[in-house]
Amino acid sequence: MENLICKNLCKSYKDKEVLKDVNLTLEPGKIYGLIGRNGVGKTTLLSLISAQSTVTSGEVTLGNEPVWENPNALQHICFSRELGMSVSTGTGAMKVKQYLKAAKMFYPNWDEEMAQKLIKLFELDMKKQIAKLSKGMASMITIIVALASKAPYTFLDEPVAGLDVVARDMFYRLLIEEYTESGRTFVISTHIIEEAADVFEEVIIVKNHGIFLKEHTDALLERARHISGRADVIDTVTQDMHTYHEENIGRSKGVTVLLEPGQKISSNDEITVQKVSLQNLFVALCGEEISLKNER
Repeated sequence: MENLICKNLCKSYKDKEVLKDVNLTLEPGKIYGLIGRNGVGKTTLLSLISAQSTVTSGEVTLGNEPVWENPNALQHICFSRELGMSVSTGTGAMKVKQYLKAAKMFYPNWDEEMAQKLIKLFELDMKKQIAKLSKGMASMITIIVALASKAPYTFLDEPVAGLDVVARDMFYRLLIEEYTESGRTFVISTHIIEEAADVFEEVIIVKNHGIFLKEHTDALLERARHISGRADVIDTVTQDMHTYHEENIGRSKGVTVLLEPGQKISSNDEITVQKVSLQNLFVALCGEEISLKNER
């Protein structure tokens, strides 16, 4: 399978710019984590890559072929997104069995045996209207479509929304099992970062209308550290480093740093250096600055 490539991708709605000059390459046989704050364009990006929305400018290609209006390319891509739950929408008015039947017709590599196993595992009522499902049950349908589609490039947008901790663990085990057996590429967009961090081979962070960072997860966390101590000492230690999420408490200070090649943190009894989880790193990179100064 060829790379799926976004080149100079832009998307605007009237006067609102959502994505600008996005350049992104997705390689076969990887699990990517797509993370970013609400409204930064994660769902829009997946919609553009899967040709469910039109681009304002730029292009998406699979190998040397454009994805837009290209059945040959689109048969290799599945974007299983959140279902419309309103009775007034086409999806919400459908029964579960109708929706899955439509999915079976749409995806040429559909695995009906897998779909039936997952339906039984999730105890889905096939006769129930989608609008009457719980949030968790609706998420289970998107998971079934994603896995049973057998699409080499499969995108899931908030697949564990509404699922309890047991069901979320079940999903990630199913995902790893399918990935191991098939070598498919998965892109998982989620806000529950801590649970999914160990699954992501690479992480993609969306910020400021574009790709802020794309890196191997282990390598990224290996160069991320949180440093705390007396403010003047911290300033000296980090003067040549990229610092994020500065926290000031009295004379003390804490910052997160991303070390560049060759950079090291000098050993110092006056500072504390800690490793950073993916979730905490995300907060540091994309959150607001915090200042808690004592005032009298």
